[in-house]
Order: sequence, then C-alpha cells, then structure tokens
Amino acid sequence: MTTSTLRATALRAAALLATTALALTACGSGDPSDGTGPAAVTARIPTTDVVSGVTKDPAAAKLLPAGVRARGSLSLASSVGSPPSATYLPDGRTLAGQDIDFADAVGKVLGVRIKREVAGFEAILPALGSGKYDLGTGNFGVTDERRRTLDFVTYVNDGQGFAARKDSPLRKVTSLRQLCGLTVATGAGTTFETTLEENAHLCEEAGKQPYDVKTYAEQGALWISLQQGRSDVVMSTVNGLRYAVKQQPGLRFLSEFKRLDVGFAFKKGTPLAPAVRAAVNRLKKDGTYDRILKKWGTGPSAIATSRISPPEVK
Repeated sequence: MTTSTLRATALRAAALLATTALALTACGSGDPSDGTGPAAVTARIPTTDVVSGVTKDPAAAKLLPAGVRARGSLSLASSVGSPPSATYLPDGRTLAGQDIDFADAVGKVLGVRIKREVAGFEAILPALGSGKYDLGTGNFGVTDERRRTLDFVTYVNDGQGFAARKDSPLRKVTSLRQLCGLTVATGAGTTFETTLEENAHLCEEAGKQPYDVKTYAEQGALWISLQQGRSDVVMSTVNGLRYAVKQQPGLRFLSEFKRLDVGFAFKKGTPLAPAVRAAVNRLKKDGTYDRILKKWGTGPSAIATSRISPPEVK
C-alpha cells in the first residue's frame, strides 16, 4: 500500500469518527433499525442533487489559464471533517458537504473536471504554496495573516463560535475572558487555535487563571472530549457548531464570536482566481448558490458577491 493510500485511509477513518461521534452522542445506544440509533443520524446528511444540472459558462471558462483549459482539470485538496462543510456518507467512500457541492458546481461552470484528493486540514495550505494542488477547500477563513502567503476566492461567510454542554453556566461568550479557568477544545491548525493563543494574555491581565486549549485533528475526538467532560467548551465554525448541536441533545450552541469570509484557497498570485470568482458569481445568478445553501441549512452564510482575497472581517 502506497503512502498516499495509507494517508487517504487514515483521513477517511478520522472523518468517519467525527460522523460516528455525532451519531452516538445523539442517539445513545438506540437500535439502528428503529430509527433512533446511529444510522438514523447519519441518514440526516442531505443527498439532494443540486449540482448535476449546472452548465458551462463560456465567459467564465475563458478566464482560465490556457494550460488549465488544455488539460481540462483542476487538482483540488479537500479537508474532510464533519458536516455541513465536508464529510463521508455512511458508505465510507462518498463525500458530501457544502464544500463538495460548491467545488463540483464551480468545475461544471468552468467546464473542467475536479480531481479531488482528500488531505489533512493542516497540510493543505502549505501544499498550495508549494504548487502541489491548484486549489483547496476546508472552510478556510480569510484572514489577513493567511492573505500574506495565499489567495482566496470567497463563497460563503461563516465565522467563529462556541458550544457547550447544556449544564454549562456559560450562556453567551462575548469576551474570551469568560473562558478563563476553563478547558477549550478546538481544531488543530485553525483560526480558532490562533485566536485563543493570541488572546491568552487576557486572563493574566484580568488576574484570572488562564484557559487551557486542547487541540484535536479529528472532530470526533473533539466532541467526545466535550461529552465526557474533558473539555468545558468547544470553539469552532458557526455552521459546524449549529449542525452538530442539532444532532446532540446534551449540547447547545452558545453564540457567534466573530464572522469570517470563507473561500477557496490558492497559491499566492494564482491566475485561477478571476475564473473561479466568475464561476461562483454565475452560481449566484442561476440559483444554484441558494440551492446549495438551502440543502445544507446555511442560508445566513450567503454573501452578496464573490471576491478575491478581501480584507479580514474585523
């Protein structure tokens, strides 16, 4: 078995762990056959086809570099974690999610095949810089720090938020000082980890015990840590948190903390950005954009127009 095959297998197992964790915590030990067990939860992942009817837009396709038009494909690295961004269906092979639908739809508008490879969230951005992939998806928030070395084409607006167990005294997090003395679980290599690290001084300045940040590469392990009391609060994407707490009766969404534009990621200076931006805006015009958001329950994340590397939302 090759190294790439082993890596893909490991990433698939991690993504399935996330989906399974949602199912198990939501349904306890219910019998899958009676509509209360894990199978009932994973079946809630929507499978409506909202992409196959998308047609090529010659004007957008003309913006592609000649070399891309000649080969007829784009190599895309996709981070697969949990819905609504990207996950595996119960067969363990088929990918589904908002990121998956948007990438496939953009490919159809541009008249090129999307050659998707699953990769770890932390590995994608450096790999783009090295030229290994043409573009990447992973619910990547557009930050000023990332814009220094990468380009982005926006397609939704998501952001940072918090969730906790229902017995938590936390109700709404408006300041990170409210987390002092608590254990915060979040994804490794994310904007959430960066935000927590950059603001760790707030607790010391307030004369309070610092918060303890626990990072996880797999979303399943993150949620299990919260359910089992090894962490007090989770910091993650607003859309991901809202989706997850609907599947887990013992948890609740606390609040949004900061909004961020989310975009396809590219190597800095990429000539692909104008074509992909035109494709996203075409999807908005023909209604596919709204159908994708409706499918995944993320309507509030709609943007007015796609932009190339806009300033970070402050």
